[in-house]
Amino acid sequence: MTESWYAVRDEVFADGLRGRLPRLPGDPARLEELARQYLPAGLWSFVAGGAGGGRTVMANRAAFDAWEIVPRPLGAGRALSLVTDVLGTSVAAPVMLAPIGLAGLAHPDGEAAAARVAGQLGLAMALSNSSSLSLEEVAGAAPGAGLWFQLHPPRDEELGASIVRRAQKAGYRAIVVTVDSWTRGWRPADLDLGYDPFLRGQGMGTFLADPLFTASLPQDMAVGSQPWLAAAGARWREVFGHSGLRWDYFEQLGEITDLPILIKGIVHPDDAEEAIARGVSGVVVSNHGGRQLDRSVAALDALPAVVRQVAGRVPVLFDSGVRSGADVAIALGLGADAVLLGRPWLYGLAIDGAEGVRHVLRCVLAELELTMVMSGAATVGDLRHLVRPAPGRAGGH
Repeated sequence: MTESWYAVRDEVFADGLRGRLPRLPGDPARLEELARQYLPAGLWSFVAGGAGGGRTVMANRAAFDAWEIVPRPLGAGRALSLVTDVLGTSVAAPVMLAPIGLAGLAHPDGEAAAARVAGQLGLAMALSNSSSLSLEEVAGAAPGAGLWFQLHPPRDEELGASIVRRAQKAGYRAIVVTVDSWTRGWRPADLDLGYDPFLRGQGMGTFLADPLFTASLPQDMAVGSQPWLAAAGARWREVFGHSGLRWDYFEQLGEITDLPILIKGIVHPDDAEEAIARGVSGVVVSNHGGRQLDRSVAALDALPAVVRQVAGRVPVLFDSGVRSGADVAIALGLGADAVLLGRPWLYGLAIDGAEGVRHVLRCVLAELELTMVMSGAATVGDLRHLVRPAPGRAGGH
C-alpha cells in the first residue's frame, strides 16, 4: 500500500462536504449497537455474549485502560511502515481477521466476503473451524489472500487429519489450533434462547464438505434436508472438541502437515514454554474473547509475561478485547507481533457485507497509523518503548 491508511479520514471529510455521511460509524461502541439491529437474536448472543456473567469480556476491555502511550512526537518525521511478516505470510499491517464462526448467518456472502477484503487490503485472515462456507469455498473466493485455518481438534483424529490436509491443499498458510474451547462454555444468553446453531447444522461448512464426516451421516436421507442437517448436527456434537488433547498432539500434527502450527488460547508463560518445546511455530495469547471461561485472566494482562517467556523464539500474536487501532497499538507495544481483530469485522459484515468489513478494517488501520504518527513511532519496535503502565492502575505486571 502506497498511501496512508488514514486517507480514510480525509475521504470521510470530503464526502461530508458533499452531504454524504458514512453508513457505518467509526466509533466501535456505536458499531456494536448498530450491528445488533442487523443480527438475529440467537447469532447476536452467540457472537457478542460472554461466558457466565460476562466478567471476562469486561476484564478484556478494562485491561487496555491499565496502559498508556508516552508520545515522543519529534520522531514522527521518519517514514512509517506497518508491513510485517508473520510465519512467512507478508501482510500490509500487523492486523489479522480473527476466526469467527457462523458468518454466513450475519450476511449471505459470509466468510468469503471477509477473506476477499482481507486479501484486497493485504491483510491475513484465520478462517474459523465453524465457518458457514467450506475452507475450499473461502480459498476459492479469495485467491492469493493470506489465509490461515483455525482447527478445533475433533475427537475423531482421522477427521482432524483430513481437514488439515484439505487446508494445506487449498493453499492455507498456517494451522491455528485452538485449545481453550473443546466444549462450549456456560453462556446464559444462548441458554435463555435455547440456541445452539450447530445442532441446526449451521456453521458446519468445512465439516459438511469433508468426505469422512459425510460418510458417517445416514445415507438414506436427502442431502441438505432438515433431517440430514439435524443428523449432521448430532454427529458434530459427537466429534467436536478433543477433551483428551495433550501436548504430544502438536508433535503428531507436525507429522501430518508441514505448515506452521500455532497454538491459540495461551495465557500462562509456562504453557508458552511447553508449546515451543513441542515444536509449535507461534502462540496466540487469547481467552477466546471472554466467551469460554468467566473470571479468566484478561488476555492483555497475560500478554507481557508470555512475551518475556518466549523471548523472540517464535511469534506471539494476541486477541481478545481488541476494538480499535489504539488497542492494537497497546498490544503491539506490549510485545505482540500481530493482533487479531474479531467481533468488529463481523459487525461490519452484518451491516454492509464486504464494504462493512472494509470500513471497519480501514478505520482500525487508520487509527493505528495515526496513533503511531502522533506518538513518534515509525515501527512496531518503537511502540515497545512508548507504552507504560497507567498511574494508579492495577495492570502493568
